[in-house]
Amino acid sequence: MDSLFTDSPTGYDFSINDNQQMVGQMARDFAERNIRPYVMEWDEAQHFPADLFKKLGELGMMGVVVPEQYGGSGFGYAEYVTVISEIAKVCGSIGLSLAAHNSLCTGHILAFGNEEQKHKWLPKLATAEWLGAWGLTESGTGSDALNMGTTAVLEGDHYIVNGSKNFITHGKSGDVAVVMVRSGQKGDSRGISALVIEKGTPGFTHGKKENKMGMRASETTELVFDNCRVPKENLLGNEGEGFKQAMTVLDGGRISIAALSLGIAKGAFEAAVAYSKERKQFGQPISNFQGISFKLAEMATEIEAAELLVMQAADLKTRHLPVTKQSAMAKYYASEVAVRVANEAVQIFGGYGYTKDFPVEKYYRDAKLCTIGEGTSEIQKIVISREVLRG
Repeated sequence: MDSLFTDSPTGYDFSINDNQQMVGQMARDFAERNIRPYVMEWDEAQHFPADLFKKLGELGMMGVVVPEQYGGSGFGYAEYVTVISEIAKVCGSIGLSLAAHNSLCTGHILAFGNEEQKHKWLPKLATAEWLGAWGLTESGTGSDALNMGTTAVLEGDHYIVNGSKNFITHGKSGDVAVVMVRSGQKGDSRGISALVIEKGTPGFTHGKKENKMGMRASETTELVFDNCRVPKENLLGNEGEGFKQAMTVLDGGRISIAALSLGIAKGAFEAAVAYSKERKQFGQPISNFQGISFKLAEMATEIEAAELLVMQAADLKTRHLPVTKQSAMAKYYASEVAVRVANEAVQIFGGYGYTKDFPVEKYYRDAKLCTIGEGTSEIQKIVISREVLRG
């Protein structure tokens, strides 16, 4: 089995580059000023703060890895995961929306669009003039994407799209969506195509908004297509390449969710450490008790291990090397760590952790989504085992 440290002749570089430091500080400052004061207000009301993303766009955080020629920041994945994790430390919902916009919709067009398509959509997405959505999941086909029911039939110069997608981030507020449609037979990996569909296209609407346990400030709705006429020039790549494209996009998307998980875990951990030093029982801070200090030790170790996996996957992605196994490992491990750390944080807070007066209950609710979205933990194990056995 290859070592973590043999991906380059000089081994893995643990240093944080100047760009990471810069964007990390910028994200931290932004989150403290513009997100933290409103976290619970947005969560309680299930309010999606669309204007916030315009501000993020002005700072270049809505097109982190988009090249400058298309209006983006032109950074690599190390900077990108730094932004996601720093925002998620304060609010998982905002981190989730940031990730979905950057890696899924924008990332799909960047990876598979032609030059005309890139110049048409990427500048608007990278600056947050437009908000992006990405549609793969359906009510009857979550992990079983090859049997999707949404169809696209070519008639003249347009594809006629019928069907629906669900659990779509920005399904209502998004200005453009990359949508996987069935252009061939069910179960055929070459029977799926990817179309870019703009808001306002006749026959394209949104359905119900989901009332979620966590990530409540990140909008999640259905997409509905009723004889929706999409210009054939909106096809990304060739017909029948959509499934392969989607799997590649998810390799990058899983790194995003890993970074999101890492941020949630760090946020919960930092809150637990601070509380353990302040809360006194039996005349001393509870951090002095082994039962608490050992929890913190385990949490810290798992977070550091998760961060190594996330940064390794980000490094491979930036260098355009195969990343399927590493992205699945990072997503699987980091998401499960986020759940465990948030759970232990609530335990450390005790009864107060179960109230909304303290932040850890929200980390607890938000963390669970990370083990489900963009491929469940079980799917990640399938991907990892397949790659391991293939080698």
